[in-house]
Formats: sequence, structure tokens, C-alpha cells
Amino acid sequence: QVQLVESGGGSVQSGDSLRLSCTVSGNTVYAYRMGWFRPTPGNERKLVAVIRTRTGAKEYAEGVKGRFTISTDNAKTTLYLQMNNLKPEDAAVYFCAASTGGAGPFDFWGQGTQVTVSS
Repeated sequence: QVQLVESGGGSVQSGDSLRLSCTVSGNTVYAYRMGWFRPTPGNERKLVAVIRTRTGAKEYAEGVKGRFTISTDNAKTTLYLQMNNLKPEDAAVYFCAASTGGAGPFDFWGQGTQVTVSS
């Protein structure tokens, strides 16, 4: 079982950038997938970006393609989300998550970090 802690959120102006970080600790079970989520209006957590750590393959939500970049450090103990050209609709609590499997629901979640964007 792993523990995830997000950081890097803050309050920015429209068009600004932020980089979110998620540190991984606890059991050293390999996280095959790591991702970032944010709530929908219905309070479901929607995938923003995901990376398969073995292959580096990445997937993004349609609304953030070209603006957000997901990455990890070499040890896969830190997950990043570089967010450029932030828009007010990006404002949310961002959660990082990890999966010890290559498919199915994500197993472990962080507590979230708040991002606010003013116009």
C-alpha cells in the first residue's frame, strides 16, 4: 500500500502556469499507472492525465491536451503535472492516484491540492 501526497497548488491568473507534484511513499510496490484527476460537476473524479510508468505512454483529457504535461522522475516516486495556459475552468482540487495494476480502478489516492484560476 502506498501513500500519495500532492503539492504545488495555488491561486493564479488565467494564462499562468503551475506544476503540481505528487510524492509517493510507503510500500514500494511498482505503480504501473499514475494519474491526475479532478472532480466533475457531479463530483466524480475525472481523469486529467495518466502515464504508464513502464512505457511512458501518456493519455490526456481532451480539454487539457496541448496545455498539460504529465511526467515522473526516474525513480517513479514523484509524479508531476505541468499545467500551462491555465483557464478558469481548470480550477479544481487535483488528486493524484496510482495503480499497482495495468488495468482497472486506481488503487491509491492522495488528499488533493487546490488550484484556483481567476480571469
